Amino acid sequence: MRVAHSLYGRLLAWLALPLLSLGALLLLQAGWQAKATADRAHDRLLDAASLAIAEQVQWQDGRLWLDLPPAALEMLAGDAEERVFYSLVDQQGRHITGNAALPAHPGADAESGDTLLYRDLEWQGLALRQGVRRSRLEDWRNRERFEVRVAHTREGRDALRQALLRSNLAGILGMGALAVASLLLAVRAALKPLTRLRHAIRARDPRTLVPLELSLPRELAELREALNELLARMRRVRANQERFIGDASHQLRTPLAGISARAELALRDTDPEAWRDALATIQATSERTARLAMQLLSLTRLDNPEYQATHRPLDLNACVRRAVRDHWTSCRQAGVDLGADCSEGEVRVNGTEWQLKEALANLIDNARRYGARRITLATLRSPPRLVVEDDGPGIAPERRLLALRPFHRGRDDGEGSGLGLAIVDGIARTHGARLTLDAGAEGRGLRVELRFAEPSP
Repeated sequence: MRVAHSLYGRLLAWLALPLLSLGALLLLQAGWQAKATADRAHDRLLDAASLAIAEQVQWQDGRLWLDLPPAALEMLAGDAEERVFYSLVDQQGRHITGNAALPAHPGADAESGDTLLYRDLEWQGLALRQGVRRSRLEDWRNRERFEVRVAHTREGRDALRQALLRSNLAGILGMGALAVASLLLAVRAALKPLTRLRHAIRARDPRTLVPLELSLPRELAELREALNELLARMRRVRANQERFIGDASHQLRTPLAGISARAELALRDTDPEAWRDALATIQATSERTARLAMQLLSLTRLDNPEYQATHRPLDLNACVRRAVRDHWTSCRQAGVDLGADCSEGEVRVNGTEWQLKEALANLIDNARRYGARRITLATLRSPPRLVVEDDGPGIAPERRLLALRPFHRGRDDGEGSGLGLAIVDGIARTHGARLTLDAGAEGRGLRVELRFAEPSP
């Protein structure tokens, strides 16, 4: 069983997905910007401290000498009280002075000028940010090169990064809350016409099929038009059903009233011979009424849109031979020559056996009732065809389409119900076959042909 999903929830989900993705990207960007800003601020402190130290380097007693002012390191130790290290190294890489022998930068070039290189490193279990400045003495008598290495721990950087991230996060969350609220209101407003359409449908009388008149957006207007088209088809179906029920009630009421009247007259008569005539009439009328009821049931079943016939491979020759056997006795008693002209071998189609049997029965019965003396059932190949031909009065070309309508009779003599050809037409449509009515041989009688599609292999 499939679980129904809310359209409101699906819209929220699909619209919230890009919103959440954008929020995640904003958070990543905020984190990256906070780290870059903190690094940039503290790298400038490293730059200032290394420059202050380099300016204090002198040449004294044949070697480098440094008198480091306290302010040069105090500027690196902020509120987080980071640990600060520095080292002065001559151009031969010898440690001259400092509170720690910091390692050299792998990218430092001995021939480079006054430059500052940064890197993150792990040193003696500490995570440090190091700045290495390559410089030289400014004395005209001595241009000795040296290197100032300054490093501090990352507590201050991390604290500044977290503070900046918290500040950005507050703004992002505020914008996210505003976006979610706007999204909820927008989706609700967008689905409001659908809610109006639902209420309009629920408020309708279930017996009315009048079109919906409701102002809707273009997308829902298409749905409204589709519903109106469905209602129009349902109106036509109901009109056909009401007309069919009216015709059927009339057709059944007439023979039933005749049976009742004939029985009443027989009860008033005392002559046994009159009783016998009345019983014969009642029997014939009952048979016609039973036949009419069966035809009405068949036509109703064929006209049911929910009915799905199950087709299977059939041999038309076998259907024709079975129909001849079933109707041979009744046709012989009526003086009708019933025969078959089957193709050699099998004529295969995909169909429903009882429906083809019903179609042949109606065609044979129609031909017999309307005065045919000879009825021939035939099959043809390529494409498969089923043919019923008689030598009766036939149907005029201008009345052949009318003959396919229910309760249409070729003559008003009380014979037949006017349903036979309508049932055959319905059976042809369920089989995807083409029904044609033509004149018989030499322009006499009626030739009814059902042309089937070639069966799939």
